[in-house]
Amino acid sequence: MTQHDESATQGPADAGRGRDPGAVSRFVEQFAAQLVEAGMPRMPARIFAALLASDAGALTSAQLGGQLRVSPAAVSGAVRYLTQQHLVTREREPGTRRDLFRVHSNQWYEALGSRDSVLKRWENAMRDGVAHLGEDTPAGRRLTETLAFFEFVQGELAGMMDRWRIHREALFGDGK
Repeated sequence: MTQHDESATQGPADAGRGRDPGAVSRFVEQFAAQLVEAGMPRMPARIFAALLASDAGALTSAQLGGQLRVSPAAVSGAVRYLTQQHLVTREREPGTRRDLFRVHSNQWYEALGSRDSVLKRWENAMRDGVAHLGEDTPAGRRLTETLAFFEFVQGELAGMMDRWRIHREALFGDGK
């Protein structure tokens, strides 16, 4: 791969840093494999890992496609999934019509925070289920326990997110 080709697969801030493209690629594929094991689809996992490994935290579709050797359609579908999960944002590259896909330092926080509305919907569904199936039936008791679990998790998640904000400020100070 020539220097020109290599810089085309990296983010603007990554080019010329002397990073070993092979080491970056190994990290991307190894971390993506871990994400896939945890349930994330393969292509979004690779895109997410590539963005994390980029010094700029942002790459264009062409850069992602070149680095991962995948089609623009594969990048598009993966980015759609990642934006729905609040793991990646889409921004316009300044001065162009190209989109940049970006991970932020708080992407995990945002992704977990977005689960609040999901948990609320699940809680409502469990309440409806208990009402329709009856509290005293085996299924109703199972749903009641599931509802209690979701309520517990939601309460713990809110407290954990508050503690993380304080801990993050203590570690990184500037909020970045």
